[in-house]
Amino acid sequence: MLKGKKILIGITGSIAAYKIPLLVRMLVKENAEVKIVMTDSARDFVSPLTLATLSKNPVFSEAFDSITGQWNSHVDLGLWADLFLITPASANTLAKMTHGIADNYLLTVYLSARCPVFFAPAMDVDMYQHQSTKDNIRKLVQRGHHLLAPTSGELASGLCGEGRMMEPEAIFNEIRRHFRTKQLFRDKKILISAGPTYEAIDPVRYIGNHSTGKMGVEMAKAFANAGASVKLVLGPTSLRVDYPLIEVFPVTSALQMYEACLAFSAEADILVMSAAVADYRPEKMEETKIKKSVESIDLKLVKNPDILKKLGELKNENQFLAGFALETDNELENAWHKLNTKKADLIVLNSLADEGAGFGTDTNKVICITKDGTQRNFELQSKRELAHNLIQYIYELTGKKQANA
Repeated sequence: MLKGKKILIGITGSIAAYKIPLLVRMLVKENAEVKIVMTDSARDFVSPLTLATLSKNPVFSEAFDSITGQWNSHVDLGLWADLFLITPASANTLAKMTHGIADNYLLTVYLSARCPVFFAPAMDVDMYQHQSTKDNIRKLVQRGHHLLAPTSGELASGLCGEGRMMEPEAIFNEIRRHFRTKQLFRDKKILISAGPTYEAIDPVRYIGNHSTGKMGVEMAKAFANAGASVKLVLGPTSLRVDYPLIEVFPVTSALQMYEACLAFSAEADILVMSAAVADYRPEKMEETKIKKSVESIDLKLVKNPDILKKLGELKNENQFLAGFALETDNELENAWHKLNTKKADLIVLNSLADEGAGFGTDTNKVICITKDGTQRNFELQSKRELAHNLIQYIYELTGKKQANA
């Protein structure tokens, strides 16, 4: 799977650097071409000679050879790679990546790279939990970089907690998964809805729900990583999405989401409706703030248009339609009813009864049901990992649909 892939590894100053030779060996055994760039402090933790021997390529740490004067072009090296992995990524390097500081050779290569960037942080627990580190990681993820999140465990300081670099085997599997899914949806057009909708009562108040849009945004990223062009209709959320191949269309109300989804639906190959759309809206929005002058008020609600049902009516035989369902009781019965009445190809069921699933969490657990009667369970996992698994499942289903057409 990795044969001929050009993988550039950037190593920074962390004790976890001693694990990188194992990763290099695994990549080379898969016939990947590996080149390595190191910071000066990284050389204190792992030998360039060891890395050069295992990678079968010279190791770079300076812009030029101080003896021969030979120039090592950071631009050429950055453009050479199919994937740039920075591991272990120290807190110092993460901060410099975030702010575009290029005070060493590795960082000049980073600023020249046009390929996907993966980074695996490694540092002590207090450094990892510091707000500045969290902010830097968040900004890098928003930039489109792939976070290989550290695990909890014993650290070099003797403390135990988050900050331990993802193990080489797990990093290797993430790289393989990236190249496995990279072209699954090449040239495909995807429409995704995500987040809540807010239905205005007056200029101050609204009817809404607890959706954050995390699952839908991760789905959009997963499709983009697989080569698709994505239109993301995103309800009001604190999430920022600045990501290659994703075009974001912010909306607030269910009517706005309805109009946007219908406007983009005809050209989409795959439609994924993950948004938590309000079923009802106030019949009338008051022009001024309602004052607390009486003990109670009557608020008349009217039904919002059903986006998933309308798309089911409009979709052609070449389109694939998936919807999400969040239930609190009779989960499977309600999901099957939704699948059949909305003419969807797939329903992804969440239950608020499952710990770690639903609104606002970083994890999710779902059951997928299809119109041919099959059911597949995905156990509790990160929403990012689940998104990758779901798009692979959708790839399987669309292949079957085309074969049976």
